[in-house]
Amino acid sequence: MQTSAKGLPAGYIGRFAPSPTGPLHAGSLVAALASWLDAQAHGGQWLVRIEDIDTPRCVPGADALILQQLAACGLLPDAPPLYQSQRSAAYQAALDALIGKQLAYPCGCTRQDIALALAEAGQPKARHGELVYPGTCRHGLGGRPARARRFQTGNIEQNWPPAHAGHGKVAINLIANLGLDWQDRRLGSQHQDVAQTVGDFVLQRADGLWAYQLAVVVDDGAQGISDVVRGEDLADNTARQILLQRALGLPTPRYLHVPLVRGADGDKLSKQNGAQPLDTGAPLASLNATARLLGLQVAAGGGVGDWLAQAVQQWAALYPPSVNTRP
Repeated sequence: MQTSAKGLPAGYIGRFAPSPTGPLHAGSLVAALASWLDAQAHGGQWLVRIEDIDTPRCVPGADALILQQLAACGLLPDAPPLYQSQRSAAYQAALDALIGKQLAYPCGCTRQDIALALAEAGQPKARHGELVYPGTCRHGLGGRPARARRFQTGNIEQNWPPAHAGHGKVAINLIANLGLDWQDRRLGSQHQDVAQTVGDFVLQRADGLWAYQLAVVVDDGAQGISDVVRGEDLADNTARQILLQRALGLPTPRYLHVPLVRGADGDKLSKQNGAQPLDTGAPLASLNATARLLGLQVAAGGGVGDWLAQAVQQWAALYPPSVNTRP
């Protein structure tokens, strides 16, 4: 029988997946702590994945700093971190598979092209809404002969214009334009019609970088992730990821989306709206503030280890562990 790094049955595998664009802050710690607590409550494994595919935004040394901050809070992964920047071959193989199934295609549209197409169709983008892709290039690049190129399995020809918004997008007819339902362990029943709310979405950017949606699905599958615990701002990504999981023949994890820390402007706390790095010199203060947001009331006193042991018990009471970790 396969066992985890702790010698336990490898039924539950969770993960925390930060982007190394700077140090962890209070909002980051919520997802880190919640995912760690859930793994501990299930007696499972907890992994850290460094999501560094958007290389222009990554800060040198931020990955090491993040791991130090996690360690200061007692959150130690059960295996060495996985770096997405080292996973390009796996993402290419996944894209090749989608192309082979005729579920991905090249797109030469800029954001302005998409906005104009929507406006012409009487569907202008709502303020703060998604720029829903209308499928312009789904059937031969929208009839634009100047942009037309043959889409070869596994690659895009060298003369494909590199300046456009996306190379590959997944065709939403994966689900015949029907809505998708899933169950969130905190938010309950969820529904999204991806075709209407998002449209076909980018798998590989025009600059050659891999898109988040493809990378996260491929890596969750490769690492055997059974449960995804993350911030609720990512809940609307879930339907897209389930579609890709089904298209690639990968299992669907269970999902739990936790509350967000809000900045003074009411938006999700981020470096852009004043988030300060975690104070690793006072980890208990940071953990207590995070626990309150998660609905936990851990007694003061003792060290980080005692605090975490109490928090695991309280988490297990809020979200009782299940034998079957698949939906």
